[in-house]
Amino acid sequence: MSGHSKWSTIKRKKEAADNKRGALFTKLAKELQLAARDGGPDPDTNFKLRLAVQRAKAANMPNDNISRAIAKATGGGDSDQLIEVSYEGYGPGGAAILITAVTDNRNRTVAAIRHEFTRAGGNLGENGSVAWQFESRGALSVSVDGHDEDEIALAAIEAGAEDVETSGDSVEVQTAPGDLEPVRQALAEAGYHVEHADLSMVPTTPISLEKGPAAQTLRLLDGLEELEDVQRVYSNADFDEELLAQYAG
Repeated sequence: MSGHSKWSTIKRKKEAADNKRGALFTKLAKELQLAARDGGPDPDTNFKLRLAVQRAKAANMPNDNISRAIAKATGGGDSDQLIEVSYEGYGPGGAAILITAVTDNRNRTVAAIRHEFTRAGGNLGENGSVAWQFESRGALSVSVDGHDEDEIALAAIEAGAEDVETSGDSVEVQTAPGDLEPVRQALAEAGYHVEHADLSMVPTTPISLEKGPAAQTLRLLDGLEELEDVQRVYSNADFDEELLAQYAG
């Protein structure tokens, strides 16, 4: 598993353990509203909404909050102003960075993102400048939780997974985008705890960075993640174990 994927896993665990999850819940509510507005309020028939609900529950978002966000979307109002946009750029050392955001004000969002790039010594690029270095994949994180890692891996592969790697107390699984839900469902039915399941943009060619630029890039990714309008941040930076251990601590 690439260093960026490990960073994403650590980030999720930090979010889950953080007692101040208000900002995360705000982002999740936007995601729920957008998915429900565009595809309808029923998670059984709206795959994008089903993923958003799963992500919200994994973050311990209260069911009432989830229901309110969906109801707000289907009732119009503020949700009509939300749009999904993407931004691309390069971090210190040349790592490609791809960002997705949900916003009601493009100018505010791009100004905040540009500020983070400038502060970290990176550059916000044009659309298409780095997106070609990523491909859409299904990404799942399965808790080992006393199970045999090889058994989890085998179950994932038999269900249609294309790549499986162990990462400490979890097994990271990649699928074709259309196979994400069947693989998730098969693993859940087999008795395994799927901590996270989502569509992700995976770098086709990860790059290694020197220690200094790697640390700067990690700070840049964190800064971008913390912006109110930013939903996802992807990078082809491959962080080394020592830097990730410091980050996790």
